[in-house]
Amino acid sequence: MYDIIIINGTILDGTGRKMFTGDIGIKDGVIRKMEYLRHEPAHQVLDAGGCFVTPGFIDITNHSDTYWQLFAENGLESLVQQGITTIIGGNSGSSLAPFVDRNMLQTIQKWVDIGGLNLNWLSMREFLDEVERRHLPINFGTLVGHTTLRRGVLGDVNRPITSDEIKILQKMLHQSLNEGALGVSFGLPYSHAREAKHPELMALLEITKKAKGMCAIQLRDESDESIQSIEEAILLARSSGARMHISHLKILSEKNWPLLKKALHLMETAASSGVNISFDVYPYTSTASILYTLLPDWVTQGCKKSMLTRLKDKKICQEAIQELQKNPLDYTKATLLSSSVNAMTCRQNIAEMAKQQQKTPEEILIDVLVAGDGRAIISLEALSEKNIEREIQHPLACVSSNGFGLSKRDVETGEATHPRNFGSFPRFLGRYVREKQLLGWEEAIRKITLQPAERLGLLKRGKLMEGNWADIAIFDPERIIDMATIAHPYRYPSGIRWVIVNGEVVLADGTMTGERTGQVIRRKPLCWWQ
Repeated sequence: MYDIIIINGTILDGTGRKMFTGDIGIKDGVIRKMEYLRHEPAHQVLDAGGCFVTPGFIDITNHSDTYWQLFAENGLESLVQQGITTIIGGNSGSSLAPFVDRNMLQTIQKWVDIGGLNLNWLSMREFLDEVERRHLPINFGTLVGHTTLRRGVLGDVNRPITSDEIKILQKMLHQSLNEGALGVSFGLPYSHAREAKHPELMALLEITKKAKGMCAIQLRDESDESIQSIEEAILLARSSGARMHISHLKILSEKNWPLLKKALHLMETAASSGVNISFDVYPYTSTASILYTLLPDWVTQGCKKSMLTRLKDKKICQEAIQELQKNPLDYTKATLLSSSVNAMTCRQNIAEMAKQQQKTPEEILIDVLVAGDGRAIISLEALSEKNIEREIQHPLACVSSNGFGLSKRDVETGEATHPRNFGSFPRFLGRYVREKQLLGWEEAIRKITLQPAERLGLLKRGKLMEGNWADIAIFDPERIIDMATIAHPYRYPSGIRWVIVNGEVVLADGTMTGERTGQVIRRKPLCWWQ
């Protein structure tokens, strides 16, 4: 007897091949049969008539770990409601392991207030064990953050690293990969990684390549110097031979939007010559940016304390404001999403705050940073819709949320959030596939299932076939769409009927069932070291 049989659905298996009708039999968490099964006995039968049956969606760039949502009591509902069954953390250079001591939590202070947070792990193995004890509703795997490794060696000091210290980074990375991490990530725009040069990055990529892991890189610059930053990523991939994945590729500021054509051409040329490179895109024209990354580099050099000291100096602050005013980004279009100041400042438009206080938008940004002890996140309308369309259609592209899991209950905190946390995947499928018809359904599903699974080296996920884990999304292709907006971000999407994780229904007719059957995905131990 099967645990679950899915009948009457139209199957898109994740490979990109033509959709077909069929039934799926699930037992002990695994797909056992894909044939005519509707007369077979089962504990539960799901009638998927009028729906697409696909692999569960894989979010290759997710931040539920560094936003501490893995340890919140919300069940990551905003992710499940999108059809997501697997998330990958440790992105943008920051992971929750390995830690040398509790002070290592500073690596995530740009995203979340670390005051009052507690941890009971240091190593990658201990961290993954703790996540496993949490019994998440979806699967979780993680990369190792380069910034996390760097803080483990240098502490809060930001300087060029020595050759002996690079060897320590390598050993820390090797151990974490041996304990289950899937690869490494670089967050090159952030203060602690800006001093990292080619030899340091290459040393870690060599370890990652030997482990057959993936490297996710957040480009040093996504604005004026975006082309140089992409060239750096290509050089690293070519020199190391590692699988290189550019996280949330985007070009900021209208004057720079034409650069995307050259960026894509560079990657296409590199891929055709054997460079192993890919990227992901989230389907929104608004960003959710760490505010301090918009400041001139000379302001953010060193640690957070140094940055705040500069901003509190009236003369230096004025110089920073003048330089910000030369930036083509339109700060009047920014909305404050979160800050350490107080909940009342969140959801406010920067232009409105400036008008109320009779200041310039740039002065308001500095005020928010200083008052918030350096932690502030803003949403900025700075991306091109046509560029998003080009990226989505590109063969090297996956689609991600670049977000984190929440629930409607989180609205009580008073903080705003980006709508991508509630709507990325349904928006991609509803707006760009069904309405704009930029892609066929089969190719679209491949971009959010098998393609990211292959980039990450995930086994038995991302494809509907006998013997694979039963991670499945069932949705109505005529109704699937995002409902969340910047003004009203805490809205679940429409059209997702069922979500199955490792053979158990975690979402039924849009309602969470309470099942928490997610697995921690660990890379097999390595047997080498130099």
